[in-house]
Amino acid sequence: MMWMFDQFLAVLDPQAGLLLASFCLATLAVAVAPSGTRAAPRVSEFTLNNGLQVLVIPDHRAPVVTQMVWYKVGAADEPAGSSGIAHFLEHLMFKGTDLIPTGQFSKTIAKNGGEDNAFTNHDVTAYFQRVAKDRLPKVMEMEADRMANLRLSQDDVATERKVILEERRSRVDNDPGSILQEQMMAALYTKHPYGIPIIGWDHEIKALDREDALSFYRRFYAPNNAILVIAGDVEPDEVRKLAEDTFGKLAPSNSINGRSRPKEPAHYAPVNVTLEDERAGRTTVQRYYLAPSYASAEPGEAEALDLLMRVAATGSISKIYKQMVIEDRTAANAGGWYSDSGLDSGRLGFYAIAAENVSAGELEQGIAQVIEDLRQNEVTQEELDRARASYLAEFVYASDSQSRMARQYGWRLATGMTVADVEQWPDRLMRVTVDDIRAAARKYLVDKNSVTGYLLPTPDHTSSIGQTPVHAPTKGKS
Repeated sequence: MMWMFDQFLAVLDPQAGLLLASFCLATLAVAVAPSGTRAAPRVSEFTLNNGLQVLVIPDHRAPVVTQMVWYKVGAADEPAGSSGIAHFLEHLMFKGTDLIPTGQFSKTIAKNGGEDNAFTNHDVTAYFQRVAKDRLPKVMEMEADRMANLRLSQDDVATERKVILEERRSRVDNDPGSILQEQMMAALYTKHPYGIPIIGWDHEIKALDREDALSFYRRFYAPNNAILVIAGDVEPDEVRKLAEDTFGKLAPSNSINGRSRPKEPAHYAPVNVTLEDERAGRTTVQRYYLAPSYASAEPGEAEALDLLMRVAATGSISKIYKQMVIEDRTAANAGGWYSDSGLDSGRLGFYAIAAENVSAGELEQGIAQVIEDLRQNEVTQEELDRARASYLAEFVYASDSQSRMARQYGWRLATGMTVADVEQWPDRLMRVTVDDIRAAARKYLVDKNSVTGYLLPTPDHTSSIGQTPVHAPTKGKS
């Protein structure tokens, strides 16, 4: 997400933060009331006879509709040795069917005044269109058609494989930061397929063929493994009729029997990854920790982690930014994130980019000190109030976007959560205390579950690693 309110909230006193939080909750309450027609419209949910789950999010402010189809399959569901096939198939889905000539899917959407795209994650693959309301029947028909009737030639596959390989070269192989991230993920997940890159390993992409794509397609692309989200100027009854007339004609698949993934074993030692690359601009240090996601966390833990990382590492008023950039001046930039959307787990991340003449060891020590402070000392009530207020305010404004709401609901439901989980999130966030945040920090900011990555622009920086401890001070360490 994009954090929009950090600088504004930096000038708020604790009472102002509480007032804004109260205002946000009141706004949410109005938004979901029966008479509300603006932010966070009420969601209708139903399932077709073939198993397709459908969500409708009415928003009548403009005659525009967003359609999203979410398949409950991603890169973590790929057969061993076929990394990248989920992303490869996403590209191939735009080729054609018997009704839609090769390469005409997106052109047809554009001719109808719309826009479309798709994306692949470890857990989901999603396709979406944004069109005028009167074009919804057309795009629904097209999306239903390619759910069951994809046609691929050998030339289609060969051409698109070259596209994927070039995408990997440009986005990963030519970017030292991406290479480091890929290696850190492989070290963080030693058994679970989250350690395999979504785009795939280069040598395995080169071996992907037409049968790999069609086999994956036949196994996972079916109405009983998908969620249809329609947001915009529609009503549930009209969407139901359109869905039954298009997607409802498709047969369910007998091969859909849940996801089977290896579990990540217990970790017993932290891991360090060092990459020296002349293309790197400045020395950078990152640290990842294994942590639960919203889908896998115990009640209240994900919300506590969310607020922990907002206080610790989000924006110019975060603890890590103030400590390393403003006070110590060891970093040109510093921050972090909570990757919360995974089906099986998530991760916490911290990073710092070196200021002039600062070594990787000094950066690592600064990150470790901030993390140890989070473990040993409570986040203040003022910090919690400010973080929560800004988060809730952002939620209100995000609810004003039909595409963002379609994405929010679709992603959560595709990873095993419910409409109620999404709608009750603000209430759960309000129940998080400073004690909850400290407990989450102590439980998940644990060295043995971490990977620290060093990106060094020149070889002579390697000597700086080892001059300072790589891990947090031993005092109080789990």
